[in-house]
Amino acid sequence: MLNALGYSDLKEFIADVVPADILDPAPPVEALPEGCGEAEALRQLKQLSETNRLRRSLIGLGYYGTATPALIQRHVFENPAWYTAYTPYQAEIAQGRLEALLNFQTLISELTGLPIANASLLDEATAAAEAMSLSFGVCRRPEATRFLVDANVLPQTWAVLQTRAEPLGISLERIDPSTAPIDASVFGVLLQLPGADGCLWDPTAVIDAAHAAGALATVAIDPLAQTLMAPVGSLGADIAVGSAQRLGVPMGFGGPHAAFFATVEAYKRQIPGRLVGQSKDAEGRSALRLALQTREQHIRRDKATSNICTAQVLLAVMASFYAVHHGPDGLQAIAQRIVGLRSQLEQGLRALGYPLERADRFDTVTVNCALAPAVHCAAMAAGFNLRVLPDGAAPADATGFGISLDELSDPRELQALLELLAEACGQAVPELEAERPELLSLPQRSQPWLRQPVFHQYRSESELLRYIQRLVSRDLSLVHGMIPLGSCTMKLNAAAELQPVSWPAFAALHPFAPADQAQGYRHLADDLEQWLAALTGFSAVSLQPNAGSQGEYAGLLVIRAWHRSRSEGHRDICLIPTSAHGTNPASAVMAGLKVVAVACDDEGNIDQQDLAAKAAEHADRLAALMVTYPSTHGVFETGIREICSVVHQHGGQVYLDGANLNAQVGLCRPGAFGADVCHLNLHKTFCIPHGGGGPGVGPIGVAAHLAPFLPGHPLQAGASSAIGPVSAAALGSASILPISWMYLRMMGAEALRQASAVALLSANYLAHRLDASYPVLFRGSTGRVAHECILDLRPLKRDAGIDVDDIAKRLMDYGFHAPTVSWPVAGTVMVEPTESESLAELDRFADALVAIREEIRAIETGSSDPENNPLKRAPHTLAAVTADDWDRPYSRQQAAFPMEGQQESKVWPAVARIDNAFGDRNLVCTCPSVEAMAVAA
Repeated sequence: MLNALGYSDLKEFIADVVPADILDPAPPVEALPEGCGEAEALRQLKQLSETNRLRRSLIGLGYYGTATPALIQRHVFENPAWYTAYTPYQAEIAQGRLEALLNFQTLISELTGLPIANASLLDEATAAAEAMSLSFGVCRRPEATRFLVDANVLPQTWAVLQTRAEPLGISLERIDPSTAPIDASVFGVLLQLPGADGCLWDPTAVIDAAHAAGALATVAIDPLAQTLMAPVGSLGADIAVGSAQRLGVPMGFGGPHAAFFATVEAYKRQIPGRLVGQSKDAEGRSALRLALQTREQHIRRDKATSNICTAQVLLAVMASFYAVHHGPDGLQAIAQRIVGLRSQLEQGLRALGYPLERADRFDTVTVNCALAPAVHCAAMAAGFNLRVLPDGAAPADATGFGISLDELSDPRELQALLELLAEACGQAVPELEAERPELLSLPQRSQPWLRQPVFHQYRSESELLRYIQRLVSRDLSLVHGMIPLGSCTMKLNAAAELQPVSWPAFAALHPFAPADQAQGYRHLADDLEQWLAALTGFSAVSLQPNAGSQGEYAGLLVIRAWHRSRSEGHRDICLIPTSAHGTNPASAVMAGLKVVAVACDDEGNIDQQDLAAKAAEHADRLAALMVTYPSTHGVFETGIREICSVVHQHGGQVYLDGANLNAQVGLCRPGAFGADVCHLNLHKTFCIPHGGGGPGVGPIGVAAHLAPFLPGHPLQAGASSAIGPVSAAALGSASILPISWMYLRMMGAEALRQASAVALLSANYLAHRLDASYPVLFRGSTGRVAHECILDLRPLKRDAGIDVDDIAKRLMDYGFHAPTVSWPVAGTVMVEPTESESLAELDRFADALVAIREEIRAIETGSSDPENNPLKRAPHTLAAVTADDWDRPYSRQQAAFPMEGQQESKVWPAVARIDNAFGDRNLVCTCPSVEAMAVAA
């Protein structure tokens, strides 16, 4: 590659690509350990993990022990075909993931009784915050600024709601739902069912009162409890949220877990995140794709309903297969067993004299009594963690305790609990009556549910294994070849990096377990924070944000808190270049800032004159500039230091979007050239896999003056100046942090610098190879691109009637996922090869695009039909090329095997080109019901 570009070595090449005034002469070798082999790194991480102490945690609060079926663990969670796939924007080669997500949406819709469910959100607390935002956004009464929250809400949910509400001017109030009045000043109500104390009650009257006042009612539910209760949608709820963690997903010290969000038909265009919908393909067959507003924040920018553009796809897929594995009867049996054991636990508590109010409960009991410290002491000795009341107190200072049973609970565990409770109060273990697995005072689930065939057909391991593999065969992932997506850095996710995620020492820990039981996690987090800070030039890092969008939001809140600490809370203007990611302006609005756009010049760089003018105009109110570097156009702008300086001169802070950090690691440091905050996509640059569209981790690095304001958490001690939490758990998606730890530990600083250099080299090599066929739209001052390049396809539309989607679909026939299409410039593709791909793979991709250009040339010269040609009819399915009839003027060979050697490794598109518009006009986002199938038949 160096020879092709005319360089003698990487050092000479890098000097021509990275601006000299920001290029570091060497990586920060003193701050990172020297790289090592995977066996040594695994040995060290194993030792670190063993400093976590596993106890049986019955703390509850939204996190529970669960039994992940071995089949799902091995063939989904640990399967690179699932975890290395990209977000299914190219639906024709993502039908497997989309079907699994449709199953998830169907499960949630059936559980909640609400017709529209999305393809997952980040965690339960942020899902509740999204429900608050939706309720606020659709309210048409300017005087309605109050959001009422059940006093029994989970503590982490209350904390995240507080963080989210304040910048938006929302007044939060904790209430007793049974007594609090609801009037026209209220736009929404959040109820927790069951509550944090385990109690269940009929919310119908409260929901009716909310509706009478013109407010929306959101209910945070437990999915297992909902298998027994009447669906909250049938009780009048407008929105239901919750976590699917206990559906086969390990606790993992807090995440990642798939949250869910379901709502009524009226709000299908306001629902945050992604929505899978059915449509049809060009051959008239049913096909799935992402529907409606899936990327709407990229289009609507500061007018977006949410900044969420990600999901927890891998975890939602696990939960969906868990439901397929158990079916409705199996899910209800698990729930009934938990209720029966809880009923017996209550009997024992009362027989031992513990004060316990009569109430309907699902899995949890809470007791306030003077014996609480003795109970916690006995529990610790017996190997149990119980909930310490009040939340956050030390066991010795407890005034109560809580016990939450789960799928792993059994009669032996119940006996052990009764023994420690008897020991604490000095009595004999009582004899118990038979269990009573019913919920007495609540409306029961009485109608048949989850009758779709998929939840009944795969009762044996053989059948479920084959179903999982059938879905795998309908997808394209990094297992099959490179995924050259601009700004998405689809790089190697090494097996050694992924292996520790399955270790029980990381996977089975409760996020609110005592700190002395989580020393391994604390050590791992400290290492990561220090290494990431050194690589980015910042003083401190928070690992809490569990997506890039959360990192943006957290970073802006930190800036806002710093301004307020200096009595400059009036600063509320955020300058954002027109080329920025759409999540940037959406995050700014969520943080209570007003967006002012900054122009870009013809070369794709920030127009520095316009920036200086806007900064001066808004100097009294300037809070921040959000800038992506290298730029969204794939270029190292030479004026980045001056850009940062201008903002600082006018009192603002610089937020640097780290989506393109793969071009910088070991070469230059945002904190050293002027940025004050930067979010880091661990699911891009630092090797956590995309998982088909999540999980993600978006930590932020900050300069020293901002460090005191990094996010806190209600159940952990922290700085008094810290902003509130942005995620439910203190370490966000903690269980996948070992992936990035392994990557950094194995690489070391020198190899990280080389990796970034090779990523830049690969992008420039592709730009060199493809420029004659597809002109590179933007280049830096030396004629080079950064880690990605934008190819201009707009002339092809004019000359041959071929648009960017035609080329994207035709690439599938060549065995490739398309680059990023029509963003940031309509009619272009953005290519990012990363450092992980071999020269042979880069050449295979370039050869495919060059061959497609020749197919376009045939249209231009008239030798190929302008409508009936391989591009317009792409992609070509196996059914199409093996059909008896072939009505196309080109050969079946050209359609299906346009490149030499493809017969040996063909990846077939599962469906022909999908009609997106038809699907949006006829939105169907759940599996067909038995009734619908009967009608169709």
